[in-house]
Amino acid sequence: MSTHFTSALERWQIALYPGAIGLGWLLGHHWPAVSTAADALLWPALALLLYATFLQLDPGALRTAFGDARFLGAAVLGNFILIPLGIAMLLPWLPGDPALQLGVALILLVPCTDWFLSFNRLGGGDNGQAIAFTPLALLLQAILLPLYLWLLLDEGPRLSVLGPQTLVAFAGLVGLPLTAAMFTRSRVRQRGGGDPGAWVWLPVPLLALVVALVSAAHAELLVAATGRLALLIPVFACFLLAAALLAWLLAGLLNLPPRQGRVLAFSFGSRNSFVVLPIALALPAGYEVVALVIVLQAMVELAGMLMFLIWIPRLFPIRT
Repeated sequence: MSTHFTSALERWQIALYPGAIGLGWLLGHHWPAVSTAADALLWPALALLLYATFLQLDPGALRTAFGDARFLGAAVLGNFILIPLGIAMLLPWLPGDPALQLGVALILLVPCTDWFLSFNRLGGGDNGQAIAFTPLALLLQAILLPLYLWLLLDEGPRLSVLGPQTLVAFAGLVGLPLTAAMFTRSRVRQRGGGDPGAWVWLPVPLLALVVALVSAAHAELLVAATGRLALLIPVFACFLLAAALLAWLLAGLLNLPPRQGRVLAFSFGSRNSFVVLPIALALPAGYEVVALVIVLQAMVELAGMLMFLIWIPRLFPIRT
């Protein structure tokens, strides 16, 4: 695929995903058979999405990540210490619904490893540093997310999300696509076929498919939970503002170049929605709304990323 096509697809994704959610809901709401089929197709579609996402990761980029201690320190400090501390302070103020609190914790605690790269590129951030930080972010969140959830959640949600069923689902649906993607990268390079990370356009249509399937599979619950979910929209919007401010403060304190400051802003603002979706889908009965919280946050984040593309270059201007 051409660079022009990839860039156009990335720009149109802001409209593509809400449209996919609306289409999925219409089909699932009016035709129950579609809802049943969507539920069955969701897991393989999510596995394909994660496989396509992990194809963008280059383990060799870890060397670059460790080559700039100031940027790496800021990215790790913000994403894995300061933001989780902020979420810990936020959770007691949320509605007392354990499913909503669990959804917010799952989605906001760890950084994005997929469309973060697209928006960072569109926003003029340091693409090399963003790519280099991504595999490290994925490794750290796999280690730290269970710890964060154990420390922050009440006993009921904690036991639900850290039970054997969800951990096996997460390990399988993340571990297998990750292994397959790394194997693909290795084989393609051995055969001189180029870099499979160039298939950067693949996650966009696959993500549209996944959100459409989530919406179709949970069409009736989406209607019933609209009031509860709406309470979280201002929470997610305020998080985006706080993320941009945190990036600006850390970049200033550590005297980072503007392009690295932009990477921090897009990294702090974008959360890892669809890597934690397997956990949400494997939760026991009573927690179905968690998957909808994740999709809702992703839609608020998309609108926020549109504003980031305008605002972040002004917050981190490049002097010539």
